[in-house]
Amino acid sequence: MYSLNVSLPSSVTALAGRLARDLPRAQARPRGEHTMVAKRLGSGDHAAYARIEARARDALRGTAPFTVRIAGVEQFETAVTGPSPVVYLAVESPGLRALHERLCAEFDPVDGMEGDAYVPHVTVARGGNPAAAERLVDREIDPVEWTVEDLVFHDAERGQSVSRVSLPA
Repeated sequence: MYSLNVSLPSSVTALAGRLARDLPRAQARPRGEHTMVAKRLGSGDHAAYARIEARARDALRGTAPFTVRIAGVEQFETAVTGPSPVVYLAVESPGLRALHERLCAEFDPVDGMEGDAYVPHVTVARGGNPAAAERLVDREIDPVEWTVEDLVFHDAERGQSVSRVSLPA
């Protein structure tokens, strides 16, 4: 599955890593593998990816940099896919939501995860002890805010970035 992701500053990935230490039985994201999905775009071979990227770049035309704010720690008690609970950094960003909506007009939303169900977030860890997850959700954190100036085309199957697009696009 290819996706368009928001670039994360090191302060956000470091925060997620620190919080994951308090969920010892959960599956934490390895260092360098934290992502924030703006929109899942589809799958396929290299030729399919080239078409997907071209469509996405067209849809991104005119997109200006936007602000993102990590506001706290929350959880999905029951994940749409994979182990539960999912502890995550909650994201506030009208710009990111507007971008997601624009991309949903070009690429079909994934049921239960996108469109009206879209919750922008950075996963800290999946599974483990629900009581430990609850304790972490109750923890206060210092907000982290940054301006998104580029987006990353990501190949989830291979776990790697494919290309970038700078904003304004």
